[in-house]
Amino acid sequence: MATDQAEAAGEVVGRVLGTQAASPLSFWIGLEPGKVVQLDDVVVTRREVPGYGPVLVAGVVTTVEARHEGAAYDSDVFLIADGALPAAVVEVAEVRVTRVEPEVFVPPLPGSKVYLAGAGDRDQALYFDVMDRRIPMGMGRDGQPLYVNFDFLDGTRGAHVSISGVSGIATKTSFATFLLYSIFNSGVLEGEAANTKALIFSVKGEDLLFLDHDNVRLDESARNVYARLGLPARPFGSVHVFAPPRPGDPNGVPHVSARTHGVSSFYWTLVEFCEDELLRFVFADADDERAGYSLLVGQVAARLKAWAEPVGDGGAVMVRGTACRTFPDLVELLSDQLQDEAARHEWTGAQTPLGTVNAFLRRLRSAVRPLSPIVRGDLPFFRNHSVKTSDAQVSIVDLHNLPERAQRFVVGVVLRGEFHRKESSGTARPLLFVVLDELNKYAPREGDSPIKEILLDVAERGRSLGVILIGAQQTASEVERRIVSNSAVRVAGRLDPAEAARSEYGWLPAAVRDRATIAKPGTMFVAQPEIPVPLAVAFPFPAWATRPAEAATAPARAAADPFQGLPGVEDDIPPF
Repeated sequence: MATDQAEAAGEVVGRVLGTQAASPLSFWIGLEPGKVVQLDDVVVTRREVPGYGPVLVAGVVTTVEARHEGAAYDSDVFLIADGALPAAVVEVAEVRVTRVEPEVFVPPLPGSKVYLAGAGDRDQALYFDVMDRRIPMGMGRDGQPLYVNFDFLDGTRGAHVSISGVSGIATKTSFATFLLYSIFNSGVLEGEAANTKALIFSVKGEDLLFLDHDNVRLDESARNVYARLGLPARPFGSVHVFAPPRPGDPNGVPHVSARTHGVSSFYWTLVEFCEDELLRFVFADADDERAGYSLLVGQVAARLKAWAEPVGDGGAVMVRGTACRTFPDLVELLSDQLQDEAARHEWTGAQTPLGTVNAFLRRLRSAVRPLSPIVRGDLPFFRNHSVKTSDAQVSIVDLHNLPERAQRFVVGVVLRGEFHRKESSGTARPLLFVVLDELNKYAPREGDSPIKEILLDVAERGRSLGVILIGAQQTASEVERRIVSNSAVRVAGRLDPAEAARSEYGWLPAAVRDRATIAKPGTMFVAQPEIPVPLAVAFPFPAWATRPAEAATAPARAAADPFQGLPGVEDDIPPF
């Protein structure tokens, strides 16, 4: 009976070696003449155990070696090739055991036949048979679909994804968007699909602004891959883009050049800046927390909240008798007040050294230029200017036209708002997925900052609140440890050799680390809690446009507006 089951598994590729010790965790196989196995192939063998019956031992090939058996010296290769010295070419492979079923942990016996896993055994070996809610994450090297257990993404048994790799080669963002697409279209969300949201922060040009456009480069072979994965080959169905206003534009039109619809400007009024105490996000760099003025930031923010009063309908404020309509106006007011001996004590609430005040003001003045377009009180207060995830399934916040200082401000404020919204809702459903690249910039290993505090909160409590972080970074070694350690699913693309040697990649076996340094774009190594070894995944070519040139309907650039700068009601303001 055991023999019949084994033969049904697939073709015989070799036998368990007796010259290498076999264990319940790993074993070596000698390949049959003419047979070949590759790295990542799934193989199975069986052993008849008294009292238990046939025991399946399944695993993944992690090492493949070939050598001349009978050669003593390196130069013997030439004699063997000429037929002057008898020797045999032997190929062997190491197999790392992934599953023993039933769980009787005995080693496979030397000489036992080893088979390429058939469909059923492959699902058993990789635990796909026990994944009640699985989502496709790409194809394996055997051309068959690979899955990730959604229980480790939606907070049921774990949450969060950490993606690492060299910039421009590892395709981290492409994999993150495909993972989102698979979640939305695989059926695992069932009735919650329409209300589940994604928030993507885009920092790389306008490449992510066309997720709802068909990709003109998608060919029939790529469509076939989607069909094999059980996914439709189409773009995202519901996308809304938020972009900062154009600098110097009195109408606050979005600062994008290629997309012509589904785009809104985002900014914060001075009223919101004061009421919500957003000053601390102006000082969102880790260096600011180490500086002596961090306490002063909180004191000044509290005074602004208490003393600022709305003026007019444009979001301007009146602070202690002085009207402020722009962010430079507010900075100038604070500068005057804090440099005045009489007023300083009222703002700081305690004796504050002048050197600390001057350091605070220098840092604040340096924020005037980057933050002026997105913190203002000169546009109609009633116009829609907030970043919201309720308008579409996928909300994209375009940051590429903002300086790094302003990018930090936007990420911090938007994340805080969404996290507080989920807290106040009182339920983890529907889920909110947050895709954030350059995580090492926002949550560095050293130092503290308001953004890092929020991201730590998301990593540690987001699972219970339904906020799932999909973070990407070039170097996981530079990201706060608690964020990486709380990620149930870990992914690596092409890695720098020095980075691959760091302890943060201990979840990658040595052979896989070496492979990651030469991985091609589109190949990712994915580790999830149920499967003992990371899987090499090739995700399909995007069915959505990943740059303006790929969009099926070429977006036209907006012509210059001859009425730009003239006052008008909200409906008269053109979108571009």
